[in-house]
Amino acid sequence: MLARGKKQGRLDRSDGLRDAGNAMMLAPISVACPQCGSPDVYYSCNPACCYNHVCNRCYTTFELETTRIGEVEEEFDAPPDPDPTSPTAPCARCHEPKVFAIDGAGSPPQYVCAACKALLTIDYTEIAPA
Repeated sequence: MLARGKKQGRLDRSDGLRDAGNAMMLAPISVACPQCGSPDVYYSCNPACCYNHVCNRCYTTFELETTRIGEVEEEFDAPPDPDPTSPTAPCARCHEPKVFAIDGAGSPPQYVCAACKALLTIDYTEIAPA
């Protein structure tokens, strides 16, 4: 499990990161609807406009935002860009929509920006039940 570093919110090898030989694995963001809990959620806009998502079950709309909690020093291969309708969020540090989940990070989930290596959390905002 990844843990926030003790010095300036940075991660280092002593905070539980894997060996360099085992690169950190990233996966697309996966979220559940904050209203009904359905994982059937789609990104319905584009980053130039907003980060509006919609639940395909109850039609609640919401946005995702990130908070920077540190920085990842471990190497990783950035995965290919996910499907444009997959959940996405802007990085709190560089604002790029290159945020991915860290596989095996435990609970609560942690995320990393593939563009700037910021360690992030994701929160719901602008929740509007249908």
